[in-house]
Amino acid sequence: MNVGGAVARGLAVPRLRGRADSTAWIGVGVGVLLGFLTLYPTAMLFYGSLSDAPVGTVGRLTLAHYRAAYTDAATYRLMLNSFVFAAGAAGLSVLLGLVLAWITVRTNAPGRALFELVALAPNVLPPLLVATSWTLVLSPRIGILNLTVFRWLGLPPVNVYSLGGMVFVEGLVLTPLAFLIIAAALRSMDPSLEEAARLAGSGHVDAARRVTVPLVAPAVLAAATLNFVRAIESFDVPAVIALPAGIEVFSTKIFREALAAFPPNHNLAATYAVSQLVIAVILVLVYRRITALSERYATVTGRGYRPNVVDLGPWRYVASAVALGILGLLVVVPFLVLVYVSLVPFYEVPSWEALGRLTLRHYRFLLESDRVARALRVSFSLALGGATVAMVLASLVAYFAVRRRGGLTGLLEALSFVPWAFPGTALAIGLLWAYVQVPLPIYGTVWILLISYVTRFLPYGLRPMTATMVQVHRELEESSRVCGAGFVRTFQRVLLPLLRPGFLAGWAILFTIYVREFSTSVFLYTPRAEPVGPMLYHLWQDAQPGRMAALGVVVSLLCVVVVGLARRWMGEGGRVR
Repeated sequence: MNVGGAVARGLAVPRLRGRADSTAWIGVGVGVLLGFLTLYPTAMLFYGSLSDAPVGTVGRLTLAHYRAAYTDAATYRLMLNSFVFAAGAAGLSVLLGLVLAWITVRTNAPGRALFELVALAPNVLPPLLVATSWTLVLSPRIGILNLTVFRWLGLPPVNVYSLGGMVFVEGLVLTPLAFLIIAAALRSMDPSLEEAARLAGSGHVDAARRVTVPLVAPAVLAAATLNFVRAIESFDVPAVIALPAGIEVFSTKIFREALAAFPPNHNLAATYAVSQLVIAVILVLVYRRITALSERYATVTGRGYRPNVVDLGPWRYVASAVALGILGLLVVVPFLVLVYVSLVPFYEVPSWEALGRLTLRHYRFLLESDRVARALRVSFSLALGGATVAMVLASLVAYFAVRRRGGLTGLLEALSFVPWAFPGTALAIGLLWAYVQVPLPIYGTVWILLISYVTRFLPYGLRPMTATMVQVHRELEESSRVCGAGFVRTFQRVLLPLLRPGFLAGWAILFTIYVREFSTSVFLYTPRAEPVGPMLYHLWQDAQPGRMAALGVVVSLLCVVVVGLARRWMGEGGRVR
């Protein structure tokens, strides 16, 4: 049976003469919506930095806030701290990601499939929980490692409340992204080049130095650049480590001026947010340039290939131990610390006596607290609704980007690029200025959180949708349109079922991000609409690590269930094609 004909007959509807094709108008509507979501808060962020009036009122334009910021010597220390923090975290993440990717993809180390679990770490443990876990391990006064190993050996304690501690924790948070980028590059290498080097007399090390390293260098540089951007806009780790230590970076300075100062100075906060945004935009443009130039290093053509696996001999067990150590730093240690802290009545160093006092009272608090129930309800409502809205919008953007090449495509791609460079703190300040004066009842409600989530994380859903859209042939869509089905019905009945794997992949990613989002929410939430992310942070600030850990464990396990279900449905969706 002809598949295209069957689809066409199933969707056949009478075509009305003279009816204009609505596809172009839908594309224009998508472009207008995307432009409003991205450009409006950007423009209002710049306006807030130039206005002489507080947020919510109309003022005159002035450069006074920029003069106040950049004539202050503390601003330059802040910038130096930010760049050192971002460079150190990016470098550490690339180093760990490169080692783990090489062991996983290119060696015969036992347990290689297990090491790929590192890619799921961001969906399991939020950066805020990773930071609090390592604080409980490396705090100079109460850290588990400091109070046991280092004191037992007579060594000085490790202080996580330092710039080095921030670099270490943020580097661990960013390692999974570096792993994904570098592992993809290692998998796509043509093995014949390495074979040619070895036939010419080079050993494994020399062949790697002369062939493998130059071919992987663009991916390593791209991962370093992208993680530098992620670190310089990060607020989760600085909120837990930098704020108590008095270390100032861009995100903590914006937080202090907007929320911690009395009275708050949203104009100065917007000024620092503009600086952070400009730096992020420049670096994202560099990243896009690097990824575009990386095509020069393409070595895989249409013929079949399989990456060479290096036989490490007895050293393969050492490689497995190294990979397991990295996986432990990224996932196992933080999660075990959370589980332990959630089960003890009060925080103390693990011991046999402490294990005898295990209790579930922190989990009972979760069941009895109205605040926790409200926070879970808000976060899961935002995750369900926001992920669905974002993926529908991402599907439409991907359709016009892939199917309708032209001026509209370039505009949509440019608009969808803006959120990549929008730090969460800068977006929050922009949205604050954008919606506090809007007559619609958005500010101070869950709707402004929904808008911020969809705007900031839209690219995370756009990537899998674009990749899946490329794989769907035009003939099924064209058969439907020829038989009279309009764009909406064709998109709903033909394209979306075929795009199901990409849709579910993006939806699962966005769901887990939305459930525990913090850096934007903390600026925009109100007590009536408090999500899980800010609540975790405030439980930590209120010296209630047990309750914070219990809530973190529950949220993490729920995210694991959602990711597992999405992966299962994705496998079932593969049969649709």
